[in-house]
Amino acid sequence: MMIALIKEMFSYPFMVRALIVGILVSVCASLLGVSLVLKRYSMIGDGLSHVGFGALALAVALNMSPLKVAIPIVIVAAFILLRVTENSKIQGDAAIALISTGALAVGVMIVSFTTGMNMDVYNYMFGSILAMSTSDVTLSIVISMIVLVLYVFFYTKIFAVTFDETFAKATGINTNGYHVLLAILTAVIIVLGMRMMGALLISSLIVFPAITSMRVCHTFKSVIICSVIISIISFVTGITMSYLYATPTGASIVVVDIILFIFFQICGLIQKKNV
Repeated sequence: MMIALIKEMFSYPFMVRALIVGILVSVCASLLGVSLVLKRYSMIGDGLSHVGFGALALAVALNMSPLKVAIPIVIVAAFILLRVTENSKIQGDAAIALISTGALAVGVMIVSFTTGMNMDVYNYMFGSILAMSTSDVTLSIVISMIVLVLYVFFYTKIFAVTFDETFAKATGINTNGYHVLLAILTAVIIVLGMRMMGALLISSLIVFPAITSMRVCHTFKSVIICSVIISIISFVTGITMSYLYATPTGASIVVVDIILFIFFQICGLIQKKNV
């Protein structure tokens, strides 16, 4: 029964596209998520997702490629958000709230004046496995691989900046540069994942795996490995649920994330009692 289901799923090109891109984006998001959660930057993901929605709405209104419009806009927003959070008199969470709600409002206004609240807009907000075109898949695979290579190449520096920024700065590491790198990589992954997860749920792809793995893992490397595994399991299970029951892809993945979080939380409590 299960083998027949898997064969049926893979007989549809859109499912194969969604699975390939989804796994790549999930892995990238889980890697970045560990550093973002540890540095308490996780809400930046939520803010950028709303900026992404505004950018996608603009792309639809201009009849342009959504990814080619959204990626540069969200990267600029990530850079601005990082600078405002670090240097402004406005508190970090307040700055994120200002930018995210402002961008969301602009996106909704653009939509209301152009296409209206149609199915495309619904897909951007809540995710759809049908949303990925062949050109989107190619671009997403290339960009995801670049993100993975950059993360692996700068792993030791990202580790140092994540855990002890003062020491990293003292040893000559350009901490501001690596903050910007993290913000840019996060921005890119959020835009890539929005097509399937939706603007309102994409930040869960970054936050949930990291927080869940931290329930039972206690070293940076083990948290990263566990986070990647959780992210892949959540995505594959969620997209299968979405296919079987015609539920929104993003919501299905988040429900699986919640179940795994509860399971790992229980395991963590048991682990503490046995120590």
